[in-house]
Amino acid sequence: MTEEGKGPLQLDLQAILRRRAPGAMRFVPRWVVRRLERTIRQEELNGILRRTYPKRGSSFARAALHDLGISLEVRGLENIPEEGRFVFASNHPLGGLDGISLISILGELYGDRNVYFLVNDLLMNVEPLTDVFLPINKYGSQGRKAAAAINDAYAGEAQILIFPAGLVSRLQGKEIKDLAWHKAFVAKALQSGRDIIPLRFEGSNSMKFYRRARLRKRLGIRINLEQAMLPAELVGARGSSYRVVFGRPVSAAMLRESHMPPQVIADRIKEWVYTPDLLTGTFKL
Repeated sequence: MTEEGKGPLQLDLQAILRRRAPGAMRFVPRWVVRRLERTIRQEELNGILRRTYPKRGSSFARAALHDLGISLEVRGLENIPEEGRFVFASNHPLGGLDGISLISILGELYGDRNVYFLVNDLLMNVEPLTDVFLPINKYGSQGRKAAAAINDAYAGEAQILIFPAGLVSRLQGKEIKDLAWHKAFVAKALQSGRDIIPLRFEGSNSMKFYRRARLRKRLGIRINLEQAMLPAELVGARGSSYRVVFGRPVSAAMLRESHMPPQVIADRIKEWVYTPDLLTGTFKL
């Protein structure tokens, strides 16, 4: 990306790849990088960055949604208590617009300084959102720093937003659902005394995305090749409408008293997110 203070920041895939894999990039032809730039629709993404400059955080998120003509129906805000420290745990159907939408909603509710969104460290390249991003990095000294920052965030007063699946939803049978949710958000909520607010983002990517993911799996390819399609999915969603549903808080005290393993609780909260009763029902173990 271009340097801050010199106009709108722009995605530069070649520069990003050089930073992350400098050795390997010496052997990658320029035409391959250009093909990847077209695949992720880099120019269109940079157009959004230019048109939304110099907005940051949730203001940027709202401007990006407006630029794309995205409309949101938000239900269940009355389920969020006026006071409290929460972990907002959401399914992850889109891989971009779902996160931007939730930053917009929670930023408006709490202010950007009071929201942390736990993300893959690669997303730190989306510079206008780095004020609310908290990177998850599991390796080396950076991993230790990230773990300490995450612990500090859970111990603090800001709200936490997370996609516990980590990866984007996949087509499973005839349904588009998350893969398994990781237990860390439950363990951290219990440790920090935070109630969990489950929420559902209703939407999907193109069938091309799911077919490519299924083909990759059938071929036994472990590298997540379809991930490269997600920026294009974001741009291709122009003019779409989505619904966000917030459920009632899941009490940390109730979870602690259940003595159930965090992974079991995570699995059950994930299934609760997909139920029709999420808006008005009460989660039970």
